[in-house]
Amino acid sequence: MTDVEHPHPRSIRSFVVRTGRITPAQQRALAQLWPKYGVEFEPKPLDFDAVFGRRAPRVLEIGFGNGENLATLASKHPERDYLGVEVHTPGVGRLLLSVESLGLTNVRVICRDAVDVLEYQIPPDSLDEVLILFPDPWPKKRHHKRRLIQGPFVELLASRLAPAGVLRLATDWEPYAEQMLEVLRACPQLENLSEDGTFVPRPAERIPTRFEKRGERLGHRVWDLAFRKKAPPGQQEGRKED
Repeated sequence: MTDVEHPHPRSIRSFVVRTGRITPAQQRALAQLWPKYGVEFEPKPLDFDAVFGRRAPRVLEIGFGNGENLATLASKHPERDYLGVEVHTPGVGRLLLSVESLGLTNVRVICRDAVDVLEYQIPPDSLDEVLILFPDPWPKKRHHKRRLIQGPFVELLASRLAPAGVLRLATDWEPYAEQMLEVLRACPQLENLSEDGTFVPRPAERIPTRFEKRGERLGHRVWDLAFRKKAPPGQQEGRKED
């Protein structure tokens, strides 16, 4: 894996790489299917038209877990291209198996820290949608600095969204939901799509993740957020959520 020097070096990451059990099938997928669907990390912008072999709306899912939501969306929306970023290899292997079994041609995968990918591989103004579903809430106060949704990261995300591109997030941890809302509101490039300026209803097309299902069993509420990148000056009048 390529080492790179960050413009703003980080000693704190929002994840811990776990050596979770990987099944033989997932291991075979990583060996046999990665050359077809995987994108190696390189510290230079991707040519999405070359990566996907066409020009289409692009959706990025960060931390896709087992990939069930991403694979389902890609199956339902063949007119869109989906790029998944995940650091845990069992989840990558499982998504690769799903993509192959469904015969999907509109999915690519990167196994790398999302900050690296956004800084170096995602061109500015190139994404139509970004999904971040149930990121680790790091509930203990001393760990809050590890949370993914922080001001600099949101500014980086906003710079990669195309004008009118949408950032969607979800969490079942209320204090994190409140922090997300505060951080997103503070980003001048983004506008809240909520009618009351807070949270939005759960998108009907989202597949419940295992974290969401676990939260439901525990009686947790889920908070969804949706923010859109503002259009350039002079093009902002009359815009409504699709």
